Amino acid sequence: MTYSHFKKPLKQLKVKPPKLKKYLKHNTPKQRKTGKAKKRCRRCLRIGGHIDKYGLNLCRQCFRQIATKIGFKKYN
Repeated sequence: MTYSHFKKPLKQLKVKPPKLKKYLKHNTPKQRKTGKAKKRCRRCLRIGGHIDKYGLNLCRQCFRQIATKIGFKKYN
């Protein structure tokens, strides 16, 4: 499931400050304390497939791209 960015309609609402304030109050994402959205990949900001072990903070796709550069070896 994808999500759109909440700042998309801000260009239209800049001329209407009261409506802009109300829009931001109800549509800005809250800071997460737990859950899947708390941990993001530090390269591409993807939420799913997160590898937190050893302090990597990468998604599995980014890890596969840079694994050899950071010293991991693939064993068969």
